[in-house]
Amino acid sequence: MTIYKTFIFDSAHFLPFVPQGHKCKNMHGHTYRLTVFIDGKLLEPEGWVIDFGDLKTQLKPVIDLLDHHCLNEVPGLENPTSEVLAVWLWNKIKPVLPGLVKVELSETASSGVIYEG
Repeated sequence: MTIYKTFIFDSAHFLPFVPQGHKCKNMHGHTYRLTVFIDGKLLEPEGWVIDFGDLKTQLKPVIDLLDHHCLNEVPGLENPTSEVLAVWLWNKIKPVLPGLVKVELSETASSGVIYEG
């Protein structure tokens, strides 16, 4: 069974390697939407794969590193494209959630990335 939970965080960033004149070279921000997908067995007697409250608690330290921060200042995110951020998130989340099978990260309502490790 696969469950999912979505987290929302706000961060600023700029893309240092885009051409001069590209709008993303300037500091700007996004309200990111991160959805994590976890595979697992239905636990009895609880009737769930994982308690959503526990899932939120486990991911809070990772989200707190990003929320209301400049991503370029986070180690490993010096070039914080959505793709780089998705891989970074996978590498931070997978050790605490071994059942992680996919992260979906949207930086706008119409654009994002899906990463499956």
